[in-house]
Amino acid sequence: MRVYGFLDNLGVEYDRLDHEPAVGADIVQSITEALSPAVACKNLFVTNSKGDEFYLIVMRAEKHFTGRIVARQIGSTRLSFASPELLERYLGVRPGCVSVLSLINDGGGRVELLVDADVYSAEYMRCHPCVNTSSLRLKTADVFGRVVPATKHSWRLVNV
Repeated sequence: MRVYGFLDNLGVEYDRLDHEPAVGADIVQSITEALSPAVACKNLFVTNSKGDEFYLIVMRAEKHFTGRIVARQIGSTRLSFASPELLERYLGVRPGCVSVLSLINDGGGRVELLVDADVYSAEYMRCHPCVNTSSLRLKTADVFGRVVPATKHSWRLVNV
C-alpha cells in the first residue's frame, strides 16, 4: 500500500493487476498479456567484489546478465548477486519482489540504479510494487522522470 500511496502522491498513473505469486510460466504469461505493451523487467540486486557498493539493475526479462560487462561500463570490480539478507536490509523486499519501486525503501541511498537502455527506450514498463502478487504498468518516462528522482537515487544507463 505504501507504493500505491507514493505513486498517487506523485500523480503518477499506473495500471494495476493483482494475481497469484508470479513464479510460474503460466501466471507470468497471463500478466504479460494483461499488461501489454509494457516491457517485462528483470530486477537484479548485485554488489561489487568488496561488498561495499550495491546496485539494482533493471533490464528486459529476456536478456541474460553478465556481471563483467556491466562492471566494465560502470568502472566497478566484479559484480555478483547480493544475498537475500542484504536485499531485505537495503531494499526492504524478499527475492522475487524487487523492482525499481523498491528504491522507496532505501532511505540511506546505498543502492545505485542501473537501467538497461532497452528498458529506458520503451514506452511502458512493468514491475512489482514490492510484492510479487501484484504487477503495475507504468509509463517509463514517469518512472525515470518522476518516481526515481522522488526517491533521491542516482541512476545510469547501461547496455546489458
